[in-house]
Amino acid sequence: MTDSNDLINLSISEAAAALRNGETSAVALTEATLARIKQTEPTVNAYATVAEELALKAAQRADTALAAGDDRGPLHGIPIGVKDICYTKGVLTEAGSKVLEGFVPGFDSTVVRKLDEGGAIMIGKTRCHEFAYGVNEPPTRSPWELNSYPGGSSTGSGVALTVRSAFGAIGTDTGGSIRIPAAINNIVGLKPTYGRVSAYGVIPLSWTLDHVGPMTRTVLDNALLLGAIAGHDPNDAASARQDAPDYTAGIQDGVRGTRIGIDREYVLYPGVIDDVRASTESVIAELAAMGAEIIEVSLPEFELTPETLFTVMMVEASTYHRQQLREKGDLYDPATRATLQLGELVPGTHYVTGLRARERYRSAMKDLFQRERLDALISPTMPLPTALLSELHVSRKDMDIEETPMISYIHHTFSANLGGQPALSAPCGFTRAGLPIGYQLMGRPFDEATLFRIAWAYEQAHDWHERQPPHVYD
Repeated sequence: MTDSNDLINLSISEAAAALRNGETSAVALTEATLARIKQTEPTVNAYATVAEELALKAAQRADTALAAGDDRGPLHGIPIGVKDICYTKGVLTEAGSKVLEGFVPGFDSTVVRKLDEGGAIMIGKTRCHEFAYGVNEPPTRSPWELNSYPGGSSTGSGVALTVRSAFGAIGTDTGGSIRIPAAINNIVGLKPTYGRVSAYGVIPLSWTLDHVGPMTRTVLDNALLLGAIAGHDPNDAASARQDAPDYTAGIQDGVRGTRIGIDREYVLYPGVIDDVRASTESVIAELAAMGAEIIEVSLPEFELTPETLFTVMMVEASTYHRQQLREKGDLYDPATRATLQLGELVPGTHYVTGLRARERYRSAMKDLFQRERLDALISPTMPLPTALLSELHVSRKDMDIEETPMISYIHHTFSANLGGQPALSAPCGFTRAGLPIGYQLMGRPFDEATLFRIAWAYEQAHDWHERQPPHVYD
């Protein structure tokens, strides 16, 4: 297998099998990915830095090791993109900001170290909103509609996957920053349980809300990538003292007997457009036909999540940036700087109230899962698909309430960050305009495996994840 287009369209699991069957090599996979980057980057700008020389050397080492019988696992020899807020030794880490322009870390973040230990090839650093805050506009463009929002803050990771310039990618998620670009770009994105993946060496946005997680083209690939990066890390005080299981074990066992809840009043509120509503209902109906039990539930505490999360996030973000704001304030994007300065005005009493509200929400969510014996909650990932960049912060014309597309996007995602439980976004169709739609599953803490099993069962019945953007890159 030598054709570059054939190689870049392989999933991680398919590429791993081809490597071990002698049908390709890590060097060939890396060269094909680099060629695709050169082809697509002038249009989409998914990468802040492409580590071509380092990647090719790593690929050569991967091939040599595999030939000697040193197989480091399913990511061995696979090109992976890394969000540009993760420290990478010897490689620029600028977090999308002039504040860190030219910064080269002296060590790898734990997630990057684990990728290296697993034999993965770090192909480059993917673009993100400045410091992952989601306020400024990165130069990345959506390949589905070039004038529309590509998702964020893990912007480049989502775009690189959909244009096939990476086989997998690392993202971070504080309020939806893995799942939103996953839904917009027709890929699979998982926000793991809080503490499941170490955040050591990852520039924080909000210490108690940040999650590091995998972004891939398929559910199986996501399980493989999570398995490689999860696990306890003594360098991260928030790291859970739990070993990572084999997330692929039992992934094909089906959904019969699983109990999936839906709070229709909240997740199918008036802001959900008809195409998204229909796609979500279709997923629910298909899972029910496969043997899942659909449970109607109600959780009034969902309404607490936006104000609570914003309060906690703004204070923690401003705390981290406090010194740099005073020393390098002029280097921040004006929108980011204004938001960080606003966070310094939030009273300590409001922050403590936010923490207490979070505990109330977590308690209510835990009680709901126990009372209804739930395996997951289902919802659209977002109420609407991507919107034009020019309309992101303009009140939606299709709603009677004041809500911009950017506010709509986080309606279903904030709750999982506040609760800390795992949440997965996967493709479930397209709008009549041809834009991707994603659905979300939220699960029990440290039970990512059940989410993979449910999503894998649905994925097998469809080819949504195989569809690619219509744009041609010359």
